[in-house]
Amino acid sequence: MALYLLVFGVCLLVIGSVIAILLTARTPRYRTEPEDLLALFDKALESQVSESEWNAIIGYPVRHNEYLDGVRRRAARLMEEHGRRWQIAQGKPLLDTTGQAELKALRDHLAARTALHQQ
Repeated sequence: MALYLLVFGVCLLVIGSVIAILLTARTPRYRTEPEDLLALFDKALESQVSESEWNAIIGYPVRHNEYLDGVRRRAARLMEEHGRRWQIAQGKPLLDTTGQAELKALRDHLAARTALHQQ
């Protein structure tokens, strides 16, 4: 009888702790910040970004900041208009020269706005 109570107590403790952990754990959330976009744009301008990394950040909507979502949509439009996905494997830039210039302007504007807000 003592062995039965010991096993029952241990099982109750394990199951109870698993339920408690599951009830307190939240779904992980990814929150895109200006620094994430600036780092991505820098990597894209240096031709060091992969298409999957680009799509992972640019394809995820930014719901907490309308301005950042506008920058994200603008970058997605740049990829649609000036993207050269097939040349990434050859080490060539993600965007053509016009797209690179527009992305640099977008990056500079975002950096200036971020610096202004941090002051």
